[in-house]
Amino acid sequence: MPEKIQTIHYVNQFFGGLGGEDQAGVAPQWYDGPKGPGQLIAGMAPDIEIIGTIVAGDNYMAENLDAAVAEIVGLIEAKRTVAADFKPKLLLAGPAFNAGRYGMACAAVCQAVQARLGIHAATALHEENPAVEIYRRPVTIVRASSDVMGMRDAATNMARVGLKLVAGAAIVPTEDNTISHGLRQNYFADAPGAQRAIDMLLRKVSGATPETEYAMPVFGRVPPAPAVKNMAQATLALVTSGGIVPRGNPDRIESANASKFGAYSLQGLDRLSGETHQSVHGGYDPTYANEDPNRVLPLDVMRDLEREGRIGKLSETYYATVGNATSVERAQRYGQNIAAELVNVGVQAVILTST
Repeated sequence: MPEKIQTIHYVNQFFGGLGGEDQAGVAPQWYDGPKGPGQLIAGMAPDIEIIGTIVAGDNYMAENLDAAVAEIVGLIEAKRTVAADFKPKLLLAGPAFNAGRYGMACAAVCQAVQARLGIHAATALHEENPAVEIYRRPVTIVRASSDVMGMRDAATNMARVGLKLVAGAAIVPTEDNTISHGLRQNYFADAPGAQRAIDMLLRKVSGATPETEYAMPVFGRVPPAPAVKNMAQATLALVTSGGIVPRGNPDRIESANASKFGAYSLQGLDRLSGETHQSVHGGYDPTYANEDPNRVLPLDVMRDLEREGRIGKLSETYYATVGNATSVERAQRYGQNIAAELVNVGVQAVILTST
């Protein structure tokens, strides 16, 4: 009889049976065996043995994502230390459907256990879940319906795809009902490009829908915020992807494919100078920006507007990163984090500069 695949299951407080929003602040907890949807998975997938369930509150994960994910990794590492027969090969998270907080947590946990523990992982999300755009590349995401009515199908497909990952089998989005990682692979086609193009045209003329070999990326559209009603009373902040940082680049922000952003004080400064600030951007000639950093981060003009009473006040903290070759997923995450910090301190508008 083949050995079952030891599997860990991650769920939120609701599906873990702890409660609803009143338990959303619960820290990660370990329970032996399956709970909630894990019982469904265990009944449908005889090759899977759910040896433990990790339950965490949606709010706890959303408000402390990096630290909470580290706690979950720590729970698994602790189990490995004390139990010689504890050898999980797979982690399944969710399904989370279109629940934003839950989806972000599921995807982040999957990414972490893959990278830090070498455990295969999969989750199931609706394609409009915000976690999809952020985590689709590193995480295997099974397509799920928008709500819990699709639980059986999502759980079944997630378990099946998880077993394929453990077996080292290729995951084909069109066959396995997963969301594409957005990566392209070279392969040898059976016919030259001209012939394939003609075949696609003939299928289209005949009324069929040909599948393109080169799907174009689809970027989300964000509706513009309403205009600020009274700029003379508004608090504004400066944010830049042009790489203007304090001299010496204290946070070591990369000149391309930036892995972080920085927050820096403007307290006591009326303008920036080449002695105090610099550009670390690798996508343009920084000579003129280094001579006068206000060309990219216009502190001098903002102070003029502040003194003239045309804006209420300027936030004394600005945020900077490098947009050069930085992925859309990372940029989106930086924007969300910066926006949350600005809202918390009462900023109503942002001047966002590039290069």
